[in-house]
Amino acid sequence: MSRFRILTLFSLGVFGLLIAYLYNLRTAMSSIVRTDDVAKLGAIVVGSGLAGLSAASQLISHNIPVRLLERAAKPGGNSIKASSGINGAPTKYQPVVDDAFYADTIKSAGKAMAALTAHREGLISNLTNSSSGAISWLVDNKGIDLSKVAQLGGHTFPRTHRGAGQTPPGFSIISTLLKSLKESPLFHLQTSCTVTKVLQTDQRVTGVEYACEDGEKQELHGPVIFAAGGFGGDAEGLLAQYRPDLAGYPSTNDPRPGTQPLLTALGAQLVDMDLVQVHPSGFVDPANSASPLKFLAAEVLRGEGGLLLINGKRFINELETRENVTNAIVATAPTSELPKQWTVQLVLDEGAYGAAKSHVDFYIFKGLMKKATIADLGEGALESIQQYASAAAGTQADTFHRTSFAHWALKDPAPDSVIYTGIVTPVVHFTMGGVLISNKAEVLKEDGEKIEGLWGAGEVTGGVHGGNRLGGSSLLECVVFGRTAGDQCAEYIKGGST
Repeated sequence: MSRFRILTLFSLGVFGLLIAYLYNLRTAMSSIVRTDDVAKLGAIVVGSGLAGLSAASQLISHNIPVRLLERAAKPGGNSIKASSGINGAPTKYQPVVDDAFYADTIKSAGKAMAALTAHREGLISNLTNSSSGAISWLVDNKGIDLSKVAQLGGHTFPRTHRGAGQTPPGFSIISTLLKSLKESPLFHLQTSCTVTKVLQTDQRVTGVEYACEDGEKQELHGPVIFAAGGFGGDAEGLLAQYRPDLAGYPSTNDPRPGTQPLLTALGAQLVDMDLVQVHPSGFVDPANSASPLKFLAAEVLRGEGGLLLINGKRFINELETRENVTNAIVATAPTSELPKQWTVQLVLDEGAYGAAKSHVDFYIFKGLMKKATIADLGEGALESIQQYASAAAGTQADTFHRTSFAHWALKDPAPDSVIYTGIVTPVVHFTMGGVLISNKAEVLKEDGEKIEGLWGAGEVTGGVHGGNRLGGSSLLECVVFGRTAGDQCAEYIKGGST
């Protein structure tokens, strides 16, 4: 072989190696650029309730930009109205090693546990085991006061946290997170913007289509965390479809369509859509008793010692689950058909009032409660309250097996004894059903596979609460699965997987 031919072959070999090297370098660089581009693009969060804000907070902690879309004119969703608190155990304010939290949640879920049992148990275990960390994150990381703890219906121990001041817990949590987020240049919030479609390419979510007040449709691109809430206000749509028996019931939810169909269009699996929580106590406003939209009477009012009367008589242990208290009320004749409502007296003595003062004073300000005397409650109320007071004092067993009377202090009720009272009725409050998620907050398809690039958190999801949600667990669910969704989405973005 000639020297020229040898040199030629050698040169071609070197050239080939150089080409291969450059190709590999280009591939590596394109991957790096792709990841950086994705990081610049950021994530999309739909819904500005606690689930959405928790997800956004986690994303920003990973240095990921966030575009948050909210269909209402103001951010906060229903979370901002939450008034009883957020569950957690053990915490610095509730040091009990509370293994019962998991058992209480399983019991509350009821018959729904018969299906998808292992999956539900995993979600509930995650919820309850993460509760201590959720409280710590809000208190130690975000500086929110959650130092006061109460026992709500269906709970074995006190574990529902709220602040000691005048600000309701939902408002306190939401306003603090919003303030923190708005201080970050990575956060961009748009209100009055409705998502009309979730975009998907090659079985992977790649963004959303949305329209704001001008009606013009626009697109955002990136992975999506869906936290748009439930369908309790969708009276003519999903609520009518899955629970027509609740037609005519008032609601604590603003009238708006449910968003689950946007996700089922991608193949998301729905669970528990017929499981709708009717809260036993929404205030009937004396100034507008026929309004279908009611203001919630916080469960903490009963948790701190309040009792319920129908026609002057107690009818149930007020610390039963919301489902059981509601069922006991609706077993009696309604006093109105449109809206369908009952006349139930909520009564607190001065001890219970002192423990829930910030709530009661606010309700008095809004005209929903008033300071009165037992005589003002009507015939039969005095005898019922005397029996309740005796049980609270430990001089006799409670007829309805209530064992915790919290701050009830009135020992010798008389007609002129001071009480605080308001009229309440059952109201559509919370939808337990929605899209099924994994413990990583991934939205799942019918076959159990995840929908790539999509996560869900909060009331838009299903499977966590089963047949009944414990008071204080909605805010907890939002924090636990919202933060998880944020972390998982950040990991996805940093991996360049969009």
